Amino acid sequence: MALKKSQLYSSLWQSCDELRGGMDASQYKDYVLTLLFMKYVSDKAASAKGSLIDVPKGASFADMVALKGDKEIGDKINKIIARLAEANDLKGVIDQADFNDESKLGSGKEMQDRLSKLVAIFDGLDFRANRDLPPILGPATTS
Repeated sequence: MALKKSQLYSSLWQSCDELRGGMDASQYKDYVLTLLFMKYVSDKAASAKGSLIDVPKGASFADMVALKGDKEIGDKINKIIARLAEANDLKGVIDQADFNDESKLGSGKEMQDRLSKLVAIFDGLDFRANRDLPPILGPATTS
């Protein structure tokens, strides 16, 4: 079944709530949209041959899910995103958010928990049945 706008919007709000307090609200989009992109392209690549984005081994959203609770989750998420960016000529595009930034995400256990929760929020979404992301996401990215 295709993902509903209400499900997507709920997840976006949850992710912003999770980021609240550590950074300016204008910076949430850097983290939220990066995770959303990673989830979307991973789901699409897993469900269809000939995906426009190549998701190499070790560069999928599932690889991020496997990091939940990991003490080095921030650094490892950065590396996963970098792998996908490099494989698709997206360096400087999708790798702008630093998921290992203690000044924005907390340090130690606080960062570990915050990032684990963020990944879990997006893990609950399933884009495999959606034809396209922009019609669903359009209004959410312009607010």
